Amino acid sequence: MSLPTLETTPIPGLVVLRLDLREDARGWFKENWQREKMVALGLPDFGPVQNNMSFNAKRGTTRGIHTEPWDKFVSVANGRAFGAWVDMREGESFGAVFTVELDPATAVFVPRGVGNSYQTLEDGVTYSYLVNEHWRPATPYPALDLADATVAIPWPIPLDEAEISDKDRANPALAEAERMAPKKTLIIGANGQLGRALQVEFPDAELADLADLDVTYTDAVTAWPWHEYQLVLNAAAYTAVDAAETKEGRRAAWAANAQGPATLSRLAAEHRFTLVHYSSDYVFDGTAETHTEDEPLSPLGVYAQTKAAGDIAVGLAPRHYLLRTSWVIGEGKNFVRTMQTLAEKGVTPSVVDDQVGRLTFTSELSRATHHLLDVDAPYGTYNLSNGGPTTSWADLAKEVYRLSGRSADDVTPVSTEEYSAGKEMAARPSNSVLDLAKIVATGFEPEDALVALARYCERP
Repeated sequence: MSLPTLETTPIPGLVVLRLDLREDARGWFKENWQREKMVALGLPDFGPVQNNMSFNAKRGTTRGIHTEPWDKFVSVANGRAFGAWVDMREGESFGAVFTVELDPATAVFVPRGVGNSYQTLEDGVTYSYLVNEHWRPATPYPALDLADATVAIPWPIPLDEAEISDKDRANPALAEAERMAPKKTLIIGANGQLGRALQVEFPDAELADLADLDVTYTDAVTAWPWHEYQLVLNAAAYTAVDAAETKEGRRAAWAANAQGPATLSRLAAEHRFTLVHYSSDYVFDGTAETHTEDEPLSPLGVYAQTKAAGDIAVGLAPRHYLLRTSWVIGEGKNFVRTMQTLAEKGVTPSVVDDQVGRLTFTSELSRATHHLLDVDAPYGTYNLSNGGPTTSWADLAKEVYRLSGRSADDVTPVSTEEYSAGKEMAARPSNSVLDLAKIVATGFEPEDALVALARYCERP
């Protein structure tokens, strides 16, 4: 079979496909839907889950204009029909119209939010449409009057002669018609350090914290109305590295960091939303000089193992961004705020100097998230931290002391072995330096960590 051809239209996202119809004395054959070929042409990989057929006995049967909240791939199995579409989405293209005659060699991809209608030009026409969500009873959707003068669809058969249902005759005019809003964004773990920073970059997002959506309860998560979302930012995590080594902590860490992301990954595939998940340098053992995205996972402790398991699960989602980060600093209790408090109190702390890496401010992590989505970067894993030189924890403590008006010499560098003596602590990677080349190649420029630190320390 030859490749179909694709034609764009004045309605964004609505495209016409001219199919290869093979005819002989017996009739004809066509590939009505062929995922590999059509996606290669530029059609969205929209994931149909249901095929509907509408048989129309009489010439002039007219249906629509209906704007169900899912994508459609429409064609006719036999006969001819006049197809008409009206953009019912919020935005500049609202009210745009496109028409084309449908025969067995023509198909149209109709994106969510575009009103769909047709009129049969012969008796006995079978209209077919693939959809990417299962039909749900009582699902509300915008509709439009077939005779609306604003859009002025040039129906071949006058509507007063057409076969139209009473319901379709009662649809509103364009001026009164509902506009379809785009699918929503959801931030999970919205009240955490990262969740609060994500709210700044995604101010229109819906927010869900632990009390609203606990990712460790699979049944409750599955029951969430995921079909309403196009983007899910998962900032929920168990981050108590040392407590994860205990019996209770181990179970909590596995539930939040592995089981929860696995559930979200499954749902992302089922409902076709983009899943953004945040991981950690702890998935590596710290023996490499710098960690690239494709380095094999080598977690040391329980927390690290759970984050690695979550990474693997999220990687199975068809549309995912996995942002792997290090030494995160945001609002609330963190290393920098602790050092500032100690400096104010005149304490001279001992801080490890044999663990090296870069700080990542939650504002930078959120900015990188927005960037990847804005530039439509390829799905996959991206390392992300602030830029600039690598430092040890002791170096950072000294800088915080200096910025606080104390002497850097008030901080005593010690080895990890010395610091952990007599303490029950999980193993840490000695080198947390992430290679940033992949995200830089997308056009993102990480801010120098020490510059960001100075600004952060000025804030109350």
